Amino acid sequence: MDFSKKLHRFTVIPSLPEELVGLQRIAYNLWWTWEPQAIELFKRMDPELWRETRHNPVQMLGILQQASLDGLKSDDGFMVHLAGVDEKLREYMSGKTWFHKTHNGSTSIRAAYFSMEFGLHESIPIYSGGLGILSGDHLKSASDLGIPLTGVGLLYRQGYFRQYLNIEGWQQEFYPENDFYNMPIHQERDSSGAPFTIELDFPGRTVRVNIWRMQVGRVPLYLLDTNLDENTPEDREITAQLYGGDQEMRIKQEILLGIGGIRALKLLGIEPNVCHMNEGHSAFMSLERIRHLMEEKGLKFSEALEIVNAGNIFTTHTPVEAGIDHFSPELVDKYLGGFYRGLGLTREEFLGLGRQNPKNPHETFCMAVLAMKLADHCNGVSQLHGEISRRMWKNIWPELPEEHLPLTSISNGVHTKSWLSNEMTGLLHRYLGTRWIDDPTDYSIWRKAAHIPDAELWRTHERCRERLVAFARTRLKEHLFQVGATAKEVAVADEVLDPEALTIGFARRFATYKRGTLLLHDIERLARILNNPSRPVQIIFAGKAHPADFEGKELIRQIVQLSLKEEFRHRIVFIEDYDLAVARRMVQGVDVWLNTPRRPLEASGTSGMKVAFNGGLNMSVLDGWWPEGYRGNNGWAVGKGEVYDDVEYQNEVESRAIYDLLEKEIAPLFYDRGQDGIPRGWLATMKSSLQTICPIFSTERMVQEYTEHFYIPAHEQWHKLNDMSQALAKDLAQWKNTMYRLWPQVRIDETRAETEGEITVGMMIPVQTKVFVGDIMPDDISVNVYFGVLDSRGNIVGGEMVPIEAFQKLDQGLYLFTGEIESRFCGRHGFLIRVMPKHSRLGAVYEPGLILWG
Repeated sequence: MDFSKKLHRFTVIPSLPEELVGLQRIAYNLWWTWEPQAIELFKRMDPELWRETRHNPVQMLGILQQASLDGLKSDDGFMVHLAGVDEKLREYMSGKTWFHKTHNGSTSIRAAYFSMEFGLHESIPIYSGGLGILSGDHLKSASDLGIPLTGVGLLYRQGYFRQYLNIEGWQQEFYPENDFYNMPIHQERDSSGAPFTIELDFPGRTVRVNIWRMQVGRVPLYLLDTNLDENTPEDREITAQLYGGDQEMRIKQEILLGIGGIRALKLLGIEPNVCHMNEGHSAFMSLERIRHLMEEKGLKFSEALEIVNAGNIFTTHTPVEAGIDHFSPELVDKYLGGFYRGLGLTREEFLGLGRQNPKNPHETFCMAVLAMKLADHCNGVSQLHGEISRRMWKNIWPELPEEHLPLTSISNGVHTKSWLSNEMTGLLHRYLGTRWIDDPTDYSIWRKAAHIPDAELWRTHERCRERLVAFARTRLKEHLFQVGATAKEVAVADEVLDPEALTIGFARRFATYKRGTLLLHDIERLARILNNPSRPVQIIFAGKAHPADFEGKELIRQIVQLSLKEEFRHRIVFIEDYDLAVARRMVQGVDVWLNTPRRPLEASGTSGMKVAFNGGLNMSVLDGWWPEGYRGNNGWAVGKGEVYDDVEYQNEVESRAIYDLLEKEIAPLFYDRGQDGIPRGWLATMKSSLQTICPIFSTERMVQEYTEHFYIPAHEQWHKLNDMSQALAKDLAQWKNTMYRLWPQVRIDETRAETEGEITVGMMIPVQTKVFVGDIMPDDISVNVYFGVLDSRGNIVGGEMVPIEAFQKLDQGLYLFTGEIESRFCGRHGFLIRVMPKHSRLGAVYEPGLILWG
């Protein structure tokens, strides 16, 4: 019998003495996760319990016995520590921020940040990897900078899987249930105490959704939960697992995140004017924003679309289209048929929003395409990824040159304080001061790293490596015990790794393109490198493969099996159950971070940035962020960015390059010591890395760029279009409609340029073009010259756009436009005339089909 519906439920919360209530206030604000003094405060309460609860202070407060709490209350040292941390939190929450100082604290911006996962801390397992950790770091830096931003995501009952390895090294998964009532999270309730609940229409039923709130410093994060008694068992599973289930489960989750996320914010009285989609999972959010405007303001779809597009930002993290969610038209019909009919759209019009070519009935419905079509600001997450993304998605804008597509890049970063070791933090305080905490983007501060005494920098890093080795031994012993190893085998774990040896780290998702076993390509050569008696090297691996990725699981098995061989037993360790806690230990303690993706399949990657902040060095293929970070004197590049059609050949070439670097450069530099045992050449490289990488690759710089390049301009455009009864939005929609009707009349009749004779660098070349505009006013036309150097195939490379603004009437509807271009470079050049519509208030406007080249 199912008793669940007959249960009488109640919630028990910790009963803290008045003197200790500050602990609860601190525990429920995730600011503590990047404040070392707060972490030490909780650890001090009960170090063993702190470890057992996976560093969860809320759970600790619920477990501690009254006697323990009374003991803390009578501990004068602890109470002083608590008062100091509590005061620090109060000062943080009320202090002046970068946004307030730089932008006068403009409170009219209300930004919402949507992501499928948030990696904030290991005690909140609702993340799987890089995307979630980036989302978490984004919220933390938004809090530090004072950006008026709200996060929106899903609250997974089981989150992503926990990993354990069987005795053969094969990955197994288990899914422990998250106990929300023992996590730093509150259910949102109305004034009567009833939970706030939204509803979503699914086929033949209504799904009810609860809203939970997590406080990340100054930033609230709202998480949606379908595990309600009123829902069917099937619908309660929507928020069971992150990236679990089939395509139907995925579309339900993404409807919940996008449409449900906007409805949840509205119910809470939050109406964002800027919405940031972190990947395409939340793209349905744009449609709900449009529906809301149509309903509330009485707008047409085309009018509401202009407002919503202006206030939307989309960030893509995927360099291959196979990694993007695609849904069949039938699945879209099943879950969104009623929704799109409510928008006044036909089936083909709606499906066209998710297709690169709206008229191609064979295309599936792509979430990234939907996001890009409904956002005026789009970006990749590194400069290289921006280039790859423009190449991937150029068919969305088929009439534009690749370099002029409306898809730019903002390179990822990391939240500095979340990833720095205590030892490194203390060292930086001593020699850089404290300004790097508030402004880690200031180059002048990081240049002071050159003056850190070599001995202090080296001893600091050695302590971190020693802690990592001790941690790896402990985790290995725990694994061996779990798989039933003998006492003798468990005891051997105390001898693996050498706290003084050159330590390489490799930890990430075990997808095949990341090539986790590239270092194992030549086992015999690897054995010679690792077991060199005068220059020993050791490797620590960690990472998870997706439960359905059997090739990724096989890579893990190969590494574990290799680590059991006698020649590698003391030199290779695989740490199971990779999470944020393991990641912190590794990035803080390794000497070299290895990154071996197949270029250009790594959009950015951020783990190497975390290593750099801790004084570690990067050895990476020139992919993702590393082409921007590598300077020649701050780490090592594997190859020069070559891409081969033969994958096996590429693996052979790049594995040999890694072995060569280890044998000829990295190990010799690490072990080249002075009489005092200090490797000064190595330390010079460490200091170069600190000076060149740290000012650039932080989420503080990243979020500042999002704010100044996207959030503020998006808000300004949104405000223009949504002001004065949406008059400009209505005018723009009507104007575009007129342009589409009249554009077939437009043609380029003749173009002339004075290119005869000798043209020298610096000469100005007059250009004239006759354009027939028909019934369109010439002021509604933008004419530009697109020119540049030609490649061997006669294509313009890196072209420049120059406006031609002067015009005179030649005949009815026929105008002569004149201007000039500058010949700045030697070589073969070419140019084209581009004609586009130009709005009187918004300037040149690109719309598919409304562009002419000649």
